[in-house]
Amino acid sequence: MLLMPARSAPPGATPAAAYEQRLEAALAARQARGMLRALDPAPPAETLLVDFSSNDYISFARSRELRQKLLSVLTEDTKVYGPPSSRLLDGNSPAHAALEHRLADFFLAPAALLFNSGFDANVGLWTCLADRADWIVFDELVHASMHDGMRASRVLSARRLAFKHNSSADLARTLEKLVREDRGVASGTKSVWIGVESLYSMDGDLAPLLDIVETVERALPRGNGHVIVDEAHSTGLYGPDGRGLVCALGLEDRVLVRVHTFGKAMACSGAAVLASPLIRNYLINYARPLIYSTTMTYLSVLAIDKSLEMLEQGRANERAARVHGLATRLVTRLAAALPETGPTGSNDLVLPPHLLAIAASTATAVSSSSSQSAPDPTSRTRRLTVRRAPGAAVTVPATSPIVPLLTRSPRPLSAYLRTKGYLVRPITYPTVPRGEERIRVCLHAENTERDVDGLVEALRGWVRSGAGANKEEVAGSHEGETKRLAKKAAGERQAAVAMKARL
Repeated sequence: MLLMPARSAPPGATPAAAYEQRLEAALAARQARGMLRALDPAPPAETLLVDFSSNDYISFARSRELRQKLLSVLTEDTKVYGPPSSRLLDGNSPAHAALEHRLADFFLAPAALLFNSGFDANVGLWTCLADRADWIVFDELVHASMHDGMRASRVLSARRLAFKHNSSADLARTLEKLVREDRGVASGTKSVWIGVESLYSMDGDLAPLLDIVETVERALPRGNGHVIVDEAHSTGLYGPDGRGLVCALGLEDRVLVRVHTFGKAMACSGAAVLASPLIRNYLINYARPLIYSTTMTYLSVLAIDKSLEMLEQGRANERAARVHGLATRLVTRLAAALPETGPTGSNDLVLPPHLLAIAASTATAVSSSSSQSAPDPTSRTRRLTVRRAPGAAVTVPATSPIVPLLTRSPRPLSAYLRTKGYLVRPITYPTVPRGEERIRVCLHAENTERDVDGLVEALRGWVRSGAGANKEEVAGSHEGETKRLAKKAAGERQAAVAMKARL
């Protein structure tokens, strides 16, 4: 999408307001750097492209069973609109309270509190939980919502420290430094809040969660280290019946706060903070996104309730297993198909190291749990064996539905894949750091092995053709296709309007 050129006022006319000039200049600069975000003004109602983009990991959004569950409770007397009020005024309905109790029971938590989105949940809790004398320590790749909450907190920036991604060793060094330099941390009178995600949305890698928890407990033996885990992308995919990575590892009592969202595997919207009744009551009093927002509608509560019912009935288990099998197939075949050099070398497409490790059959941390039953070794679910607290071993899938491919040409490659029938989105700076641009493949339970194999062949074709060197040509082709679709959609809308006028 191209920006309109900055307007120049005709002679004698009032020039554009200062803010307009500033906004137009900022957008033009972003477009010149290839960073401009835009919404399709006429998105097609349906697409024939194979979906490798959305977060519908276990395909609940396409589930007829889930749809029927929701429709079955909608009667003439069912409340679907409203309550048009804050939760603290007239929005605290029996339906909202009952859903929170079910969520707490299912996720093995003392209490749950609903928020309108995962973003609101993270901003709300990170803004208000830490005191000004506390410290915040976080994985360098945590979500933007956590960063926004931290910045809005009472904790000064000098007391907010990042540790290297998924590095328990760097976390240990950071905590040990705090213990040495801050007597309050050493004595336990000041808290250290540790923020991580269980599954990272851009890299598709799992946090070494047990190692992180044990590192915190060793470094801060007085119990003033508090781990907060965002489980947005792990819900429905890990743990018994999709309860998440914390439950898979038996860490429910050692992780202070969890955030589970409903907008990904559960195909709804909203989120829940799982914590103690004390923290729940504190958030009710101090979490501004909760206090000053209209509560989620009755229809949203009903939709979440039915999606939760699907999890309770074990409907996610087979779907999650299929996703992990497809992930193993995709990663293994990509590793065999793509060259080993990366975006800074002679080739323009590469798997990150953690995915190459999964693909390698000799990786010591990965083993197959289904070698007897899976006829195709590239479709077996690769698993990691970890010690489950307090000591028994447990295996969890090493794979995830998120498969990033690093490339210098994310937008042209995404456009190229569209011409081959695959919807894969580009991820660019500032969403990821400069030099780590990528396309991100998101797998779903309803994707087929044929879909996966076709995507691999399309990517192989991109590499063989050297299409990355022809970025402008591919991008221009994509822009032309976008304009064609927009023109077609506009024509369809005009025809619909004309039809209505005749009726």
